[in-house]
Amino acid sequence: MKATTTDGLSSLDREAKMSTRSPTLNRRVLLAALAKLAILFTPILPLSALAQAPSVTDPLPSWNDGPAKQAIVDFVKATTDSASPKFVPPEERIATFDQDGTLWVEHPVYTQVVYCLDHVGDLVKEKPELKDREPFKTVLSGDREAMTKFSMDELFEIVMATQSGMTVEEFTAEVNKWLATAKDPRWHRPYTELVYQPMQEVLTYLRANGYRPSSRPAAAAASCAHTPFRSTASLPSRSLARRSL
Repeated sequence: MKATTTDGLSSLDREAKMSTRSPTLNRRVLLAALAKLAILFTPILPLSALAQAPSVTDPLPSWNDGPAKQAIVDFVKATTDSASPKFVPPEERIATFDQDGTLWVEHPVYTQVVYCLDHVGDLVKEKPELKDREPFKTVLSGDREAMTKFSMDELFEIVMATQSGMTVEEFTAEVNKWLATAKDPRWHRPYTELVYQPMQEVLTYLRANGYRPSSRPAAAAASCAHTPFRSTASLPSRSLARRSL
């Protein structure tokens, strides 16, 4: 029997009900919920299409000189020098990165949410009774300002309605189809290209020093922009990196 995308939605529903009924989106709860869907949503794109190889003399040319850049360089040197007390054997050189806001865009809204909003029209064609029902009616109106005022319950209703009732294989096919044509309204570029060059340089720098992707399902591991890394040592914090960009 094939697994369906409804398998993990009961937990999303519980989180929605536990959240406050705020008129604005609760970022922390939304991020936790979307993380459960990310493994099926990860776009696949070759690294060469997104980032240039860093300079031999400066592995992080897009980074401003400062504590964050120096911390990354020091981290790599310390974990790859066999004489260092922080040395990490090659087979253990795996580091983990957050996705949204670190490797790919999260503003003005998560890409996963854009996918859900874009599929409300298809959902209504299958279920016409939703046309005059909120929050679907607002989405169909195209009023983005009104959409920013959705409660968590309303947002989760959209997420669950547009991502359930199909097999994992069917959902993956729909996501790949959408990613092949969808473009950000501001930049007019595919969402798979809206990544951060400085972070692409970090990934390339780590790979060049023996760091490798962790063992994950093929759809996620094949994605260069969202390749997970892990290490026994700690990379500089995300907040520190943002201050240095």
